[in-house]
Amino acid sequence: MSIARRLETLPLGPFHYRLLLICGIGWLFDAMDVGLISFVLPAVGGEWHLTAAQMGALGSIGLLGMGLGAVFGGALSDRLGRKKVFTYTLIFYGAATYLAGTAPNYTWLMFWRFLVGLGLGAEVPVAFTLMSEFSPARYRGRMTVLLESFWALGWIVAALIGYMAVPRWGWRLAFFIGALPALYAAVLRRALPESPRYLEKIGQLEAAAAVVAVVEKDSGVLKGEGPFEPVKDEGPASGETVWDLWSRRYFRRTLCLWLLWFGINFSYYGIVTWLPSLMVGKGFAIIKSFGYVLIMTLGQIPGYFSAAYLVEKIGRKTTLVSYLVLSGAAAYMFSLSSTTGQLIIWGLAVYFFNLGAWGVLYAYTPELYPTAIRATGSGWASFSGRIGAILAPLMVGQMLVLLGQEAAYPVIFFLFAAVFVATALGMLILGVETKGKTLEELH
Repeated sequence: MSIARRLETLPLGPFHYRLLLICGIGWLFDAMDVGLISFVLPAVGGEWHLTAAQMGALGSIGLLGMGLGAVFGGALSDRLGRKKVFTYTLIFYGAATYLAGTAPNYTWLMFWRFLVGLGLGAEVPVAFTLMSEFSPARYRGRMTVLLESFWALGWIVAALIGYMAVPRWGWRLAFFIGALPALYAAVLRRALPESPRYLEKIGQLEAAAAVVAVVEKDSGVLKGEGPFEPVKDEGPASGETVWDLWSRRYFRRTLCLWLLWFGINFSYYGIVTWLPSLMVGKGFAIIKSFGYVLIMTLGQIPGYFSAAYLVEKIGRKTTLVSYLVLSGAAAYMFSLSSTTGQLIIWGLAVYFFNLGAWGVLYAYTPELYPTAIRATGSGWASFSGRIGAILAPLMVGQMLVLLGQEAAYPVIFFLFAAVFVATALGMLILGVETKGKTLEELH
């Protein structure tokens, strides 16, 4: 029996949930650091008298770093291992976040935020590749969506920091709090195992079998049996390279993923980066604006949990297309809102469906590539997404400059709605269903 087969026949046990928690806390810190800039922007802009274009650039520079970091992090993860890259990126971006809090001017803040993004982006493909490679096929979608749900918790923490700390003690404290992930790396070094599928790919069969034996024992499967001799899976995965992402074999999958990542990132980051500032521009005080956004972010949690249920019930494709279309509808209705109640209701809907779609995307992406290029493929998909994430805040800033706050507001959200729907069409046409199949069966 191969390493992969042994992993696939296991039930979900304490090990899988511990891994979910370990990776999830790291992902929570990621979200917190990304989210902080949204709540810091109005305060920084007011203190340094920044233009809308400068604020948009500050929101985008970290996303540029995330795009480049995802490419390098994915490639390094396929070469050096999932655990090393996951651990060191936490230290890197945690330290950079602390230094962002010491920035004396706009230029230095831009520099440190770029480095923060570089570290954050490198972690993106690693965490979900690791979770996918440990999870049995019948639970894989659910577990990876649940891992992505920690993003909601991190964003809520960022919103709480923005609501409670920034107006009272200033934006620098928010970044100092955001440096905590560097300390969490010490926990990861001891508690996080290396992926057996990765160890098998690089020829460390005994190490791979030892990790699987721990998982089996933790799941109550091994029952004191004798040592097991691992058998390496046959297949072409070990010889594949980054260029295979666009080969005939993976062309459709890569095109689908890049469209998905671009569209979802474009709309998500365009909305969340500017939402507090847009609401301040509509006349809400900064504290009230942060409070309303904090309420809206609560829609993420049921959005993730509903997607985690549906992804194994009706499949990745149907769930993702549905949630993208509904995200577009919610964004359009948000643009038409004229009262506080309407803003909150449709804001909750935007976060519910948008983050539910995010959860499915993270479950879906690592399933489309073999072990040898799984993190690399995920990293490049994330890079294409960051292009959209960079463009959206910049475009919003320019639209505000050219059209003015009142005229630009409905146009901005109509644009996001259209991108959501176009992305859903891309998935509908190009997407393949992966529900219930092992990672090896998919290649």
